[in-house]
Amino acid sequence: MDEREKVLDHLQNDYTEPVRDPVWKHIPMSRPLLRVAEHAQFQKLDRIRQLGPAYLVYPGATHTRRSHSLGVFHVARRMITSLARRGTDAPITLNGVKSFLCACLLHDIGHYPFAHSLKDLGVDAHEDIAAREITDSLSTVIRMELQVDPAFVAAIISRGAPPKGMPDVDFYRRILSGVLDPDKLDYLNRDAYFCGVPYGIQDVDFILEEIFPDKDRGVAISPKGITALEDILFSKYLMYKTVYWHKTVRIATAMIKKAFAMGLANGAITRSDLYGLDDEEFFALFSSSRYPAFELIEKVRRRELHRQVWRVPFREEDPSHRRIEDIKQRLLAEERIAREAGAITGERVPTEDIVLDVPERVSFDFDVPVVEPGSGRTLEAHGAQAKSSVFSGIGGDDWPRSIRYISVSARRDEALLTALGRLDLGGIITQ
Repeated sequence: MDEREKVLDHLQNDYTEPVRDPVWKHIPMSRPLLRVAEHAQFQKLDRIRQLGPAYLVYPGATHTRRSHSLGVFHVARRMITSLARRGTDAPITLNGVKSFLCACLLHDIGHYPFAHSLKDLGVDAHEDIAAREITDSLSTVIRMELQVDPAFVAAIISRGAPPKGMPDVDFYRRILSGVLDPDKLDYLNRDAYFCGVPYGIQDVDFILEEIFPDKDRGVAISPKGITALEDILFSKYLMYKTVYWHKTVRIATAMIKKAFAMGLANGAITRSDLYGLDDEEFFALFSSSRYPAFELIEKVRRRELHRQVWRVPFREEDPSHRRIEDIKQRLLAEERIAREAGAITGERVPTEDIVLDVPERVSFDFDVPVVEPGSGRTLEAHGAQAKSSVFSGIGGDDWPRSIRYISVSARRDEALLTALGRLDLGGIITQ
């Protein structure tokens, strides 16, 4: 039995333990991976909401990082099976596949609440935290149960983990973190399912029939599969527009971010205080009894949200817009607005009553090689053929431009809201 046959035999016969899932219905796992999933660090993901404060708008959006991680593993197993069947010269080995699937299961093990929302505050990337956990607290169970090197698993997840003696790690990295990856295929489907919206649903069966291994970029696709890439991109755009960057979700996110930024600026907390927390621990630790500005976090939990009073599209060509991407500059702008509003009301306006929000950068670009089925010959990288349909007249730079807005929200106080309505907020922000 050659290496490819060993891989296929493993993928077909060693995953016999069923896990029921509302999205994928049946997720078969191996017994060794089930033991990894029983680890306390993985179980903690069940206490971290996948979409943070989105449940304030979409009541069903209470699904967790644990269910998402199981879903990513499931899609990844199907994907690597398809790639192994079609790639006789692909760098796919039994050790690599086991390490890859373990990485897919554990890719979010370093997640903490609101991690994506807080990443512009200089916090550690959750992938880097995951790599540390895998080579530390999870290393024993990974070695004993899977018989693979935890460092290899960590290196697939985090580019900060040096892949010494791991020549194929980039191949697996590009499958896990690319345009056409199992992470995206699960979260788009899962988030849409639990939010009760149709925008993120992907035809995964069709996608997996049209993919091929590519040594340099992980995954290639057939010409017929280009429409699947278009659908992924458009679904991602719609999910950002309607769910991830919904106005109310942005207000809640910005309130939490401001509270944490103020705590960091005033030395009330350190970034490491955030790591390793679940949702309940987060709300318990960052309470107003510890630091007054953390009342913003308590208000989010009670759904006492600020009201949006001003909004303009973010313009990349405007230096003042780029400047307030820096959280320190946003805090200064919020202080200026609070002072100006206080001059009108005749009373001091606390700076936490004003929240300026600039959503993080997001990319809708992708580049996937297109291959000819049967020959494996590369026809072209993603380009004119795909852009001739859905992408006509709109490109990767235009999509985020159409949904990314700078906004100001404020405490729901009529005198304050009236004062803000009299101010030139754009002029104050861009000073």
